[in-house]
Formats: sequence, structure tokens, C-alpha cells
Amino acid sequence: MALVAGRLADRVSLGVLCGIGLLMLSVGMAALATLGSGASAFDIGWRMALCGAGFGFFQSPNLKALMTSAPLARSGGASGIVAISRLLGQTLGASLVALCFHLSVGSGPHYALWLGCGFALVGAVASGLRLLPYGKKG
Repeated sequence: MALVAGRLADRVSLGVLCGIGLLMLSVGMAALATLGSGASAFDIGWRMALCGAGFGFFQSPNLKALMTSAPLARSGGASGIVAISRLLGQTLGASLVALCFHLSVGSGPHYALWLGCGFALVGAVASGLRLLPYGKKG
């Protein structure tokens, strides 16, 4: 999906693409969170594929927005900030999942998925805010 989103990023607003990707990710995590214990491999697979497609649809346009917003002379620094942000997100995400498992051994996975769903929804709203015109009074 990242290849498709990367090509679309040249033609469609980055806020729209990122918002759609995060919305897909959120729906996929909500679908996983509501999955019953007797789910088939297909039931799990299509939900995980939706999560992966949503993340892939978000990541390419988001990285393009980050890297093109920096001046060319600062592209190395921008790349470093992207790497630090990614690592910080992975660390924070793993910590929150561990906290969910600590708080409830039986329901920890559900709590972690709902938490991720909420974060993805907040991110989708933030991406949508890119579409609003700034500085206009009226």
C-alpha cells in the first residue's frame, strides 16, 4: 500500500491520504479488538491486512510531508528527527502495550488495541486539520 500511497502523494493532498490511512488503521484495530476467541485465520488475517494497509497508506505521505517541509540544506537533520520520532513512537507504543498487559492479563490485548485505535483516530483528526485554511478570519 505504501507504493500506491507514495504515487498518490504527488496528486492528492497529504492530509487526505494520511487521514484515510490512519482511519483505516483505526478501523482495523477496532475490528481486531472486537474479534471473538474462536476466530479463524481468515478473520484475523483480513483485519491485520486492513491495519497494515492503513499504516502503509499513512506512512509514505507523512514522510513526504516531513521531508519536503525542511529546507534542502537541513534534509539530514530532518531525516534524523524522523528516525528519532519513529523510535520514540515504537518505544512508547511498546511501553503502553506492556502497561495494558500489566493492568489486565486477560484483557490486556483488547485494551492495547483500543488504545491504539484511539491514538490512530486522534492522528486522523490531526491529519484532517492540515486541510483547514490557517490565518483566515471570518
